[in-house]
Amino acid sequence: MSIKSDRWIRKMAEEQGMIEPYEASQVRYSGSERVISYGVSSYGYDVRCADEFKIFTNIHSKTVDPKNFDNDAFVDIVGKHCVIPPNSFALARTVEYFRIPRSVLTICLGKSTYARCGIIVNVTPLEPEWEGHVTLEFSNTTNLPAKIYANEGVAQMLFFESDQVCETSYADRGGKYQGQTGVTLPKT
Repeated sequence: MSIKSDRWIRKMAEEQGMIEPYEASQVRYSGSERVISYGVSSYGYDVRCADEFKIFTNIHSKTVDPKNFDNDAFVDIVGKHCVIPPNSFALARTVEYFRIPRSVLTICLGKSTYARCGIIVNVTPLEPEWEGHVTLEFSNTTNLPAKIYANEGVAQMLFFESDQVCETSYADRGGKYQGQTGVTLPKT
């Protein structure tokens, strides 16, 4: 297995629609305003967070249960940013839609700008032949409110290509998160 470079990512995005929309370089400014960077990097792709957020709340005293998840445990927000309460979390999704090739496994890591603020980004691996918008989880590990910015970089995707194609892909298994388009809650 080998990590793929910016040239490979560019080719897969432009020729096979692996990432849409795709930025062929690092974007650091929106007009004259500095933003948290996104787009292709040396050995990865920095994704953006869309403007749809689900902020966890205990206002209804719900239990977090992955087998019976209740949407009332969240407050829905649409906007330019999201403020995550202290020691809480929020869900969001990427602006980018991914189509992962059959021979590729994709790993996501948070950007250092957020990590240095105590904000942890968690995403499970994108398996071979998975496609959709990626659901992002942001944990605010601090005892202060924390801000996440929409349409700016939040995490980096790293692409690993195997020298052989997997026997059974995510699509072959009929994975439950295949083709997801919004912020997607847990399914069993």
